[in-house]
Amino acid sequence: MSNREGTPIWYELMTEEPGAAQEFYGSVMGWTFEAMPGGLEREYLVASAGDQTVAGLMRTPEHAKGMPNMWFVYIGVEDVDASAEKVASLGGTVDIEPTDIPGVGRFAFCADPQGAHFYLMRGSSNEDSTAFAPRKAGHCSWNELVTSDQKAAMDFYSKLLGWENGGAMPMGGTMGDYTFINHGKEMIGAVMDAPDKDTRPFWNFALQVTDIDAAVMAVKKGGGTVRTGPNELPDNSGWLIQTTDPQGARVMFTGARKL
Repeated sequence: MSNREGTPIWYELMTEEPGAAQEFYGSVMGWTFEAMPGGLEREYLVASAGDQTVAGLMRTPEHAKGMPNMWFVYIGVEDVDASAEKVASLGGTVDIEPTDIPGVGRFAFCADPQGAHFYLMRGSSNEDSTAFAPRKAGHCSWNELVTSDQKAAMDFYSKLLGWENGGAMPMGGTMGDYTFINHGKEMIGAVMDAPDKDTRPFWNFALQVTDIDAAVMAVKKGGGTVRTGPNELPDNSGWLIQTTDPQGARVMFTGARKL
């Protein structure tokens, strides 16, 4: 892909029940799904928003056994092998060494020094990914790292991907700062302290919907849980809910309020 290095280019849900997840996210997001032909040893469902592919759903593979059902991000790089070596040199781990998927690209499954997992990817296509497209319904709108050490995490991703500190917003009380991540001139997400010291660091994502209140109803009707919200975003760009899908994966949704 021709996206600038360090761009989130794909999102993937690993779940024990991909069929049930398909039904849930199809209802909340309006996604359509198609099984990816060939190239993989297991069924892989590709989610699309209109005519643009956004994410994949798959049954939890062996390398992720023991992890909760959860979402992951693929981050685009020019050279997966060199970037994977850099992950290790910066104190991270490479759980799956650089591997080719015929017709799709080359990837590695890694974790940062605090333990949050992510993928590195060089796609075979020369077309830009639009999986991350803030405020575009059906796409990912925010990438949030929940971690045990904000400073160390920002230092790692800055050296690995060129991400920059975009300033911080105090969260109040003992929550610490909410530190924004800039990629080039675009704010792509943030880093925050885990609310519980026993929480394993992880990446959390927001998906954009057209109507946040309709999403609340769809989440509940689909068997998910709305943990907080709707809460208005600080920049007045919309509203956010934090949810858990029926299989236990954390996911956020953002969107306008039409009531």
